[in-house]
Amino acid sequence: MGSFNYFNYFTEIEEHFWRKRGAHLLVSPLDWVIVETWQKAGIPLDAVLRGIDSAFESYGRSRRGAGRPLKSLAYCVDAVLEAAAQKQETEVGKGPGAARAAKAAEPFSRDELRGYFARNLEKLERAAARLSQSDGELAGRILRTRASVSELLPLLDSPAELDLEDLERRLTVVEEKLGAALLAGADEETLLAIRTELDRQLAAYRRRMTAEQLSRLERQYTQKRLLERFELPRLSLFYLT
Repeated sequence: MGSFNYFNYFTEIEEHFWRKRGAHLLVSPLDWVIVETWQKAGIPLDAVLRGIDSAFESYGRSRRGAGRPLKSLAYCVDAVLEAAAQKQETEVGKGPGAARAAKAAEPFSRDELRGYFARNLEKLERAAARLSQSDGELAGRILRTRASVSELLPLLDSPAELDLEDLERRLTVVEEKLGAALLAGADEETLLAIRTELDRQLAAYRRRMTAEQLSRLERQYTQKRLLERFELPRLSLFYLT
């Protein structure tokens, strides 16, 4: 995706969707997960915004768009992927020089990063304490996650330029390991409830998505709900904003 001036990815998309929809409404959990799948797939922010514009134009011309607002980003999935493909085609042949020239300054101060780490470490510690009596195994997993995050703190004190892409990769690995532990420990009733909730929200849009898109959405949505259930933080730097 190039330089890390895209850490406003979530808020930019959310605010753009609000403006297009004409109402400052809360973005649904499903919408948030859709944005996350775009981010993890490496779709550039400008391509997402163009895709949303295109989806709204298409929706406005359709019968469904007559007097009915577009309610979910799920309707925009195809248009965003098409915009991303078009962007990739136009950039073929430009060479690596353009990407290097576009390198941006660090988007966060070291103090902002330290504060973000401190808040997440505190949330992890509180969650482990809550679970220490009822689920010692999960509490231990959360404490190991906390230790892994703590081990990254010295990177913030280095006098050298901070490699945010490397830091993001490390945080993503830690978060994915925690998510896998939560999934492995979740009971069938909890997972069934999450799946039922997702199916209900996707009912109107499922036919617009490929099996791969649906599978990725399911994974991300389940992880999000499990983290919320145990009041655990997201570790990715995308959530700093």
